[in-house]
Amino acid sequence: MPLSRRKFFSLAGVGVGGVILAAPLKNLYTNLVAGKPSFADRIGELIPDPQGILDLPAGFKYKVISRVGEKMDDGYIVPNQHDGMAAFGGKKGQTILVRNHEIHPLQAINNLAENIPQYDRSCSGGTTTLIVDSDRNLIKHHLSLAGTNRNCAGGTTPWGSWISCEEEVSTPYPPPGYTKEQVDPVWGKITQKHGYNFEVPASLAGLAEPIPLVAMGRFRHEAIATDPKTGYIYQTEDQLNSCIYRFIPNKAGDLRGGGKLEALVIQDAPKIDTGVDFPIGKSFKVTWVQLEDVDPEHDTLRYEAQSKGAAIFRRGEGMCYANGELYWTATNGGAAQVGQIFRYNLERNTVELFVESPGYDVLDYPDNLTLAPFGDLVVCEDGKDEQFLIGVTPKGKYYQLARNALNNSEFAGICFSPDEKTMFVNIYNPGMTLAVWGY
Repeated sequence: MPLSRRKFFSLAGVGVGGVILAAPLKNLYTNLVAGKPSFADRIGELIPDPQGILDLPAGFKYKVISRVGEKMDDGYIVPNQHDGMAAFGGKKGQTILVRNHEIHPLQAINNLAENIPQYDRSCSGGTTTLIVDSDRNLIKHHLSLAGTNRNCAGGTTPWGSWISCEEEVSTPYPPPGYTKEQVDPVWGKITQKHGYNFEVPASLAGLAEPIPLVAMGRFRHEAIATDPKTGYIYQTEDQLNSCIYRFIPNKAGDLRGGGKLEALVIQDAPKIDTGVDFPIGKSFKVTWVQLEDVDPEHDTLRYEAQSKGAAIFRRGEGMCYANGELYWTATNGGAAQVGQIFRYNLERNTVELFVESPGYDVLDYPDNLTLAPFGDLVVCEDGKDEQFLIGVTPKGKYYQLARNALNNSEFAGICFSPDEKTMFVNIYNPGMTLAVWGY
C-alpha cells in the first residue's frame, strides 16, 4: 500500500541510530519535561519495510516472535486473533507476555483436551503466555486461559496478573424475542453465560482456573486499568452507548471476593452523550452511582447505569493508567465519529476530553493504548484502511510511530518491556506478535 495515504507530520528527521528505544527512553522523558526536543520531535518519516510487515522510522528494528499456527510447548497451536496484551517482569531479565485471543465459536472449533480447565467447551477464546529473553528471543509459550469467548483487551493488576475481558454476552438461552431454534446452531451449543472478566497470573506455568469475576459486572467488556493506590479497577464497555465502570473490591487484590460496581456520572452534565460536542480540555467533576443487578440475564447493565445518570461514551475501548490518571479511547466518538481519548484525574475526580480526532487521516478509530516510557501515549488504530501506531504527546500532538505494511488488520496489545528497551505489539489477523527496538 502506498505511504502517501496520510499526510506526514512535520517532524525533524534523524539518521540511523538517532532514535533509540533502549535505556535512553528515560532520558527522552527527562528532556521532554525540561523543554528539550521530545521523542516526537526527533522522529522522522516511516521507512518502507523490505519484508512488507512493519514500516518504522529510521533507527528502529523489529522481529516477529510469535505467529498463529505455531506449535507451543504444551502441544497446542498458537490461536489467531491476537488482541490485548501486557508485559510483566520475569527471571533473569526475561519478559512475560500474556496475550488475548478474540475468538468466538463461529471462528474456531474448540479442539482442546476435555480434561483441561476451561470455562465453556463450546468456546475457543482465551489467552496464551509467552516468555521472551533479553535478546527478544521466544523461550517458551503455552495456553494460559481456555474456553472463554472473544477475549478482546484487558489490563494488569499491581499483584502481577492479567485481567482478560470477554467482549461477548452470549448465553445458553436465546436473547429476548428469539427462540432456541432461531439461534445459530454453533452459538446454540454455548453452555455458560459470557460477558465476564477472568484473572490470569503472569507467572503461571499452565492454565489459569477459569473463574468468572461476576462482581465486576456482566457486559461487553473491553479493557481495565487498576489504580495502584486503592486497588480500584476501572472498566470500559464496547457499545455505541457504553458506560465507564469502577469496581471496588471488598478486599484489595481479591477480585473473587466480591465488591461494589459503580458507573461514572458527569456531575455537571448528567446523562450527557460525550461523543457529541464535548469540549476539549475542559474538566468536569465526576460522581459514581452504585449498580445493583451486576449479573443481568441479558445485556442490560448499561441501561441501569444510564437510568441513574451515567454518562454515555461512543464505544469505550482501550484504557491505561498513567501517573495518577486514566486514559481511555472512545472509538466512534467526536464530531468526525472516528475517535476520542478521555482523561480522568484520580485525585481531583475530574474527567476531560484530552484529544478528539479531526478525521481518519489523523487518528482512525483508536483502540488499545498505553503510556510509553518517553512520556507519550501510543495508540493502536482499528480503522477502515491502513493501520498505524499513533503517538500522542502530552500537548496533544500526533505522529506516526509504525504502519502495518502487511494488510489492513488492526494493531493491538501495545506494551513495553519492564526494562523499557522493547515495545511489543500485535497484528490482529493473521495473528503475530512483534518486538520493536532501536539500535
